Order: sequence, then structure tokens, then C-alpha cells
Amino acid sequence: MVRLKDIAEKVGVSISTVSRVINHDDSRRISEETKQKIWQAAKSLNYHATSTANSKARTRTRNHSTPVSTHAIGCILSLPDNKYNHPYFSPIIQGIEAKLLEAGASLAFLHTQAELKSPVLFESLLQSYQLSGIICVEGMKPALYKWLKERVPNIVGIDLADPTVPVISYDRMNAARVAVGHLIQNGHRRIGFIGGKGLLGQLEREKRYRGYRIALEEAGCELNPNWVVDAEWDADRSYDGMKQLVKLEDRPTAMFCASDMMAIAAMRAVAEEGMSIPSDIAFIGVDDIEFAKYSSPPLSSIHIPKYEMGYAAAKALLDGLTAPYPTPFRMLLPFELVVRESTNSQGAS
Repeated sequence: MVRLKDIAEKVGVSISTVSRVINHDDSRRISEETKQKIWQAAKSLNYHATSTANSKARTRTRNHSTPVSTHAIGCILSLPDNKYNHPYFSPIIQGIEAKLLEAGASLAFLHTQAELKSPVLFESLLQSYQLSGIICVEGMKPALYKWLKERVPNIVGIDLADPTVPVISYDRMNAARVAVGHLIQNGHRRIGFIGGKGLLGQLEREKRYRGYRIALEEAGCELNPNWVVDAEWDADRSYDGMKQLVKLEDRPTAMFCASDMMAIAAMRAVAEEGMSIPSDIAFIGVDDIEFAKYSSPPLSSIHIPKYEMGYAAAKALLDGLTAPYPTPFRMLLPFELVVRESTNSQGAS
């Protein structure tokens, strides 16, 4: 019989490291490279995991009379890393866990898409936990998502583009229109954009960009392609892109950023050039993360009900386990414009 020690020796790591990876224990950080090596070694040695999560699930079954406590529920995030301390995703996770706790249940696992690149790990998850349901937060690569749907009976999405499953979301396009509309109401006509492509790989099809474009068209404002920065949802790229944009002779007087993280990075670039916010360039973001009110100056943003989306998604999944929905639905939660000092009242033309 293959032991954890055999895998550890093959990979060149400690037995405790192998145990954490095999049992999906995230209490200590282990690099993705090491995880992949461990799963590949486990597969080559024909190791069959007896996950501690199974024993935990059995314990929950004995200790709770509520039927949902017997179900294993997982969560997959559209993130490369930093799943436990992300300003946007963390409140969503808190909402999910709060609702599950009310029902006497808990997450069997929480993984990012980056962690699931290994098909060995992915298949091991399903075999170890015998999953009843998964909450998918934002998009997944089509092949991975198709494979998942074929093996997990209940899926609920948060901001997921799948009309065949229940989805909890907010109106991204209209949120962008409201944000850009606020800038226009403040007198701005030259408004730039910082964002990224969606899963479809086309900026023109990303909803927040479409909302930005529609708002400009409705107000008769110019959409200058030189003012559009595809930062690929990365704060460093937003910073670099803004550094180049402020050097333009004909630069915008305001920026709509599709996330607060990109907005704060871009604001830093403007401040380093000796320019004033909002007098020289105004900024508004989307998400209203906790840090937005502490940026310099405090960032105007569109408040997204992150915790509530997580809570509603968990409720939808739990309800579906006991009484399956006759048809899929899409629930849109309300957003709110939060005005702070990064946008001015007089504007510029």
C-alpha cells in the first residue's frame, strides 16, 4: 500500500506537507508548484486518498439532525491567489460561510481556479468529498466548468454567465452607466476607462466597459481609444497604464475604473506625477472595497453587496439541495453610488 511517506520521498518534501495537500488543508501556504508535484506523484504511485474531510463530514452527520449537514459543499473562486485576504472576494466568502453555518453546514473546500489546474487534484476533490454542490464565484474556463457540471449535481453561481444554473449577481452594465453618469453630471466630457477583458477575451463584450461606452454615447461624449487601458484586472498594469495616459497632451479629465483596486493604483500614478485628484483628474471605481474610504483622496465607488451575494448564493444552494428549483433563475441585487472626494462637484470640460 502506498503511504504518504512514499509520496514525500518522491517529491522531496515533508510528510506533513503531503498530508496537507492530500487532505486539502490550507492552514499553511504551500506553493502551487509543490502542490502539482505532490498530486502528480500521488497519481503515478496510484495513491488513493482517505481524506480527513470525509471523517469530518461523517462527524457532522452524527452531530446534526439537519439534512443539509450531510452534504459536502465546495466553493471555487475566479482568482489566481490570495483567496483569504482579497478585498472583493473575502466578503463574499464570509457571506457564504455565514449562511452555511446557520444551516449547520460548512465548506468542504475553498479553492481558486489556479489551484485546480491539475486534473488530478480536481478529480481527487470530487472523489474525496462526494460533493452535493458547488458555489462558483465568477467565471471558469469552459472545459473545466463543463467537466464540473457533469459530476456535481447542484451548482450555484455568483456573477456566473450560465443561464442553466441559479446565479446571484448585480447589473454590471448599469452599475458602470451610473458611475460614468456621475462623472458626466459633474461636468466631465473627456472620460477614460481602466478595466480588463472578460472570459470571452474581448474588451468590447465586458459588461462594465459596455456600460461605460453606452453612458458616453447617451451623453454625446467622445470615446477616445487612447483613453482606454486594458489592465487585465491587474493593479500594477493599471498603475503603468495610467503613467502613460497622463503623459498624453490630450488626456482625460476623469477616469472610470472597473474595480477599486485598479482605481487606487491609477490614482497613485497620478499623484506621483504631481497632479491633483480630483482637480486634474477625477476617479470613480466599482466594488466599494473597505479600503476605498481610506485611499488618498477617498475613492468614489459603486457599492456592490458582496456579503449579501455570498449569503444569497449559499441559501440558493441549500434550498436547491432539499427542493430543487423547477427552472434556473438570475437574482440581481441592488448596487449603490457612494460619492467621496475623488470626484468633484464642479467638474471640468
